[in-house]
Amino acid sequence: METQNRSLVDEREQLILAPHAMFSRDSAGRLHAEADHPYRGPFQRDRDRILHSSAYRRLSGKMQVFTGEMGDYHRTRLTHTQEVATIARTVARVLRLNEDLVEALALMHDIGHPPYGHAGEDALNECAAAIGGFSHNRFALTIVQELEIRYDGFTGLNLTREVLAGQTSRIDKSKAGLHRLLEVQLVDAADSATYDAHDTDDAIKLNLVSLSEMEHLGLIARCVQMVRAAYTNLTPGLMRKATVHRLIGLQVNDLVSHNSNELKARQFPSATAAMASDFVFGPSSEIEEMKGELERFLYERVYRHPRLVEIRRAAQARLKAMFERYCTCPDLIPAHYQPRLQRVGVQQMAIEYLAGMTDHFCEETYRRMFSSSG
Repeated sequence: METQNRSLVDEREQLILAPHAMFSRDSAGRLHAEADHPYRGPFQRDRDRILHSSAYRRLSGKMQVFTGEMGDYHRTRLTHTQEVATIARTVARVLRLNEDLVEALALMHDIGHPPYGHAGEDALNECAAAIGGFSHNRFALTIVQELEIRYDGFTGLNLTREVLAGQTSRIDKSKAGLHRLLEVQLVDAADSATYDAHDTDDAIKLNLVSLSEMEHLGLIARCVQMVRAAYTNLTPGLMRKATVHRLIGLQVNDLVSHNSNELKARQFPSATAAMASDFVFGPSSEIEEMKGELERFLYERVYRHPRLVEIRRAAQARLKAMFERYCTCPDLIPAHYQPRLQRVGVQQMAIEYLAGMTDHFCEETYRRMFSSSG
C-alpha cells in the first residue's frame, strides 16, 4: 500500500515537474525513517510540519524592519514569509520546479529570527561572541532539529534532508557557492524580490522617504513610468500601491523569463546535473544591477534612518541586559528549559530563549525582570 501511495506522488510529479526539478522519489529521506503518507509527498509533510510549529506562529509577533511603535501597517516576519512563499510558488509553478519543496523552504527560511529583526540578531551575536556567535539561519536548524517537540521517540520535526540542506546553505552563502538545488536558489531569489518591494512600500507608507525621492532609482523609475502610462490623477496612496505592485511584477517576470531561457538552453537531465553545473538561479544582469542600486538606497536612507536607529538601539540594550541577567541568574529561565540549560550551558540557553521571544513578550519580560531593581 505504501508503494502504491508513493507511486501516486511519482505519477503526479512525472506529469508536472521538469527533469531538473527535485523529485520526491529521489529524496534522501529523514534521519528517523517514517512510512509514506497516504496522499502527501515528503516535502508536503515538511511544509505542514513547519506551518504547525510553535516557532512559525511566533513570527506573527516579530518585526521585519519596522517596529510596532510605528503603527501596524508594515510587515511582520510572518507576513514577509507568506509573501516569499507566494512569489516562490508562482515562479516554481511556471518553471515546473517542485512547489512543495519550495514552499517548505520558504516557510522555514526566517523561522529562526529573534525579536527586533536584524537589530536583535546583531545584539545576540555580540552576546554570544564567546560561544560562536548567533545566526538566525543556524538557529532555524536548532529549532526544527532540537527545540520543537512533536514526537515521542525523538526531538525536532524530522524534516527531509533536502530541506535541512537548503537551510544549512543559508548560514554562510559565501561558502555555499553552487551545488544547491534549484528550489533552494529560487527561494533566495524570491526572498530578495519580496523585501525589496515591501521595504519600499513600508518606508513610503511610514513617511521615512517619499516616492519622489526614489524616482531617480532605475527600478523605481521604470515602475513609476508603467503606472503613469496606465493611470492618471492617482492619489499618493494609490500611486504607492500601484508602484509596489509593478515592482513585484517586474522582478517576478524577470525571474521567470530569464531563468526559463537559461534552463531551456541548458537542458539539465536531472536535479543533480543542475546542481553540479555553474548555473545560478537569479535575476537578469540588468535587473540585478538595478536591485543593487535600490538596496543601497534602502540601506542608507531607510534602514539607517534616525527614527529606526534610536528604536533599534533601545531594543538592543534590552536584549543585552536580559542576556546578562539570565547568565547571572539562570533560575529566571523557565523550569522546562532547565534540562537543556544543563546540556548546552547557560549562555547558549539564554541566547536560545531570547531568540524565541516575540517583540511584545521580550518587552514585557524586560519590564518584569527589571521593575524591582529600578
